[in-house]
Amino acid sequence: MATYTHGHHESVLRSHRIRDIANSAAYLRPHLTADTRLLDVGAGPGSITVDFAGVVAHVTATEIDERALALSRDLAASLGLENLDFSVEDVHALTFADDSFDVVHAHQVLQHVADPVRALREMRRVTVPGGVVAARDADYAGFHWFPVLPELDTWLDLYRRAARANGGEPDAGRRLLSWARAAGFEEVTATASTWCYATPEDRAWWGGMWADRILESALTRQLLDGEMASRTDLQEISDAWRRWADDGDGWFLVPHGEIIARA
Repeated sequence: MATYTHGHHESVLRSHRIRDIANSAAYLRPHLTADTRLLDVGAGPGSITVDFAGVVAHVTATEIDERALALSRDLAASLGLENLDFSVEDVHALTFADDSFDVVHAHQVLQHVADPVRALREMRRVTVPGGVVAARDADYAGFHWFPVLPELDTWLDLYRRAARANGGEPDAGRRLLSWARAAGFEEVTATASTWCYATPEDRAWWGGMWADRILESALTRQLLDGEMASRTDLQEISDAWRRWADDGDGWFLVPHGEIIARA
């Protein structure tokens, strides 16, 4: 496995916990039924996972270790959901039998793994013939924002450098189709969707989250320990995020690649 660049600091979870089917897996929703057995790879804090549980027959959630898996397990328990189970897994070598699931889903996962093609092959192996492997990943090189702030250019460059140093691919969105084809899928539908932050509320949330995240998360430690940035550099980036959030003209676009691949 590659090192997970974001980590699980509160500022990271603040971002991930707002995700659900509507804003993060709408492309997959038409393929889900009340009989679907779904594997959610890299469930994170579980907000998408529990949303799936309200739609399908059963969900199996995975994460890379028990501490990370506890986030989705605890959320499911707090909601009284019983049609879920949980397993610590490496997506490169899943422990499940062949043909175990109707749908295998991964959101913002393949950008962080050491070998996304191998991961997709494993996801395909555990999917029933004719079933669906679905993946959605951001494409950092495609991020756009206004007003133009040089500190945010620095932020994006630092993030992409850190992600690649960890063995990941931050520009994964544009590569999903090619990875799926390399993994042996013959029937792949590739689409795209975006997150856009432009309202005062959205700017306060997105900008405030990144203003904290650049100073306090696992990314912070990596940038400082690797001497890619100084504490002063990171403070300047944090301040720029808050200026962006306070600007009435502020606008930010996050593009995503998506694939529906038939096993």
